[in-house]
Amino acid sequence: MNHVIREYTPADEGSWLRCRVLSFLSTAYFDDVLRTKPVVPAPGFALVAAGELGAIIGIMDVTVDGDLATVDTVAVHPDHQHQGIGRALLTEARARVAALGVPTLDAWTRDDPDTLRWYRAMGFAESSHYLHVYANHYTDAGEPARAIAERRPELRPMMAFLHAKLQDEQLLRAQFARVHVCRRFALEV
Repeated sequence: MNHVIREYTPADEGSWLRCRVLSFLSTAYFDDVLRTKPVVPAPGFALVAAGELGAIIGIMDVTVDGDLATVDTVAVHPDHQHQGIGRALLTEARARVAALGVPTLDAWTRDDPDTLRWYRAMGFAESSHYLHVYANHYTDAGEPARAIAERRPELRPMMAFLHAKLQDEQLLRAQFARVHVCRRFALEV
């Protein structure tokens, strides 16, 4: 498959959104659906891999804050995975981060084995962890109430997304159906 790595343009938005949604469906980010592409402020950047017919088949958004660059989104369309597109996007991103004089590129992700394997294969080292806890009424009607200590009569919790300490993982896994270890990966540029 031939592809071109280039800057994202506003004309790419629909294809960018489809690529992101389809690639996230089989991951722990399956419900992280966006209706518009987030703006990446300079000096950050957004890259795409465009396929032969121009459709976006891979994406990578990187934000930069001082001496740290962060991969905010990386995704490859499921029909084009395992063809080196993610690696090509990362190679271009690393070059751009290095040109900015930023020493570290990091990424936060959840506990999907394929995703963890990819980051490790790309040379990222795992360093920090915390938990993503979802309390969803439709999974277990009591989860949101257990997650929110103070009830407000005018609000009925239907879902809560929370951060927790890794040391509480066992306890939280016993109380909630969906708990993910969120992991930071970093790569010296």
